[in-house]
Amino acid sequence: MIKKIIVSVLMSISAMAAVAAVPFGSQSVLVVENDTGKVLLEKNAGEIVPIASLTKLMTAMVVLDANQDMNELIAIEQGDVDIVKHSTSRVPVGSHISRADVLRLALMSSDNRAAASLARTFDGGPVAFKAAVRAKIAALGMTNTVIEEPTGLSPNNKSTAQDLIKMATAASTYPQIAQITTESSDFININGRNVEYRNTNRLVGAKGWEIGLSKTGYTEEAGKCLIMQIKSAGKNATLVLLNAKASSARIMDALNIRRFISGEEAAPVVAHARPRARARGPVMVASNARIVKVSSTKTRHSKAILRKRR
Repeated sequence: MIKKIIVSVLMSISAMAAVAAVPFGSQSVLVVENDTGKVLLEKNAGEIVPIASLTKLMTAMVVLDANQDMNELIAIEQGDVDIVKHSTSRVPVGSHISRADVLRLALMSSDNRAAASLARTFDGGPVAFKAAVRAKIAALGMTNTVIEEPTGLSPNNKSTAQDLIKMATAASTYPQIAQITTESSDFININGRNVEYRNTNRLVGAKGWEIGLSKTGYTEEAGKCLIMQIKSAGKNATLVLLNAKASSARIMDALNIRRFISGEEAAPVVAHARPRARARGPVMVASNARIVKVSSTKTRHSKAILRKRR
């Protein structure tokens, strides 16, 4: 019996080491088990970095906390147009859309005009909105977070993976946010015409994925970012991925995390944009048995092991 237990523990440690040996494409990684708060995977989780449209989860919480009329029509104005990054939008200036649908556009399709209009029409205006955001950040204990505007376009909106876990956990308690961010697409009436909008996270609705919360983000400064709550093999976990260099790298990181949670072997990581770049910093894998630390300098050796296993 004891021998079987020892073998089981050794196999578990070996599997964890194999997952850790795969270099993550994201600069910062944090995965936490929801039921216990246990850290499962960690890489540069305390590094303060821009968070792009992950900001919109905070915007949504503050708007919902204010208990404004969600059926009220909001006019999209010229002032809502992005003049920082000049990002595109399928929401025309002059449109009149219910606050509920504006929130849906901001969260599901990450529309910047929608997010800007939510702050502009907040009770008390943008000044009151910013004050509410600061109060929410303090209430959640996000001590390394600064959010200056509602869209995430500003590189001054910064946080850490550790703080964003707190934000994601809080956001998941809002039924509206959980529902909107886990819809793969929806039709929204724009100027009398039903327009289909899709979720910016292509994993939502994909086969094999049970997602309870989702938000993507991207700016040049922040890279590709992702927050998700997922269920795999009966386990619930929240993951934060920050500053991946390509969408494919972000997706592969999420896939490897899901496989790790379910106890499967992680998929080999294929070089994406900037193939010579290596993941910065070690990956820490938390285990009841021990902590496995794999330096990014072992990347080539790890890939060789994975090729042999295939």
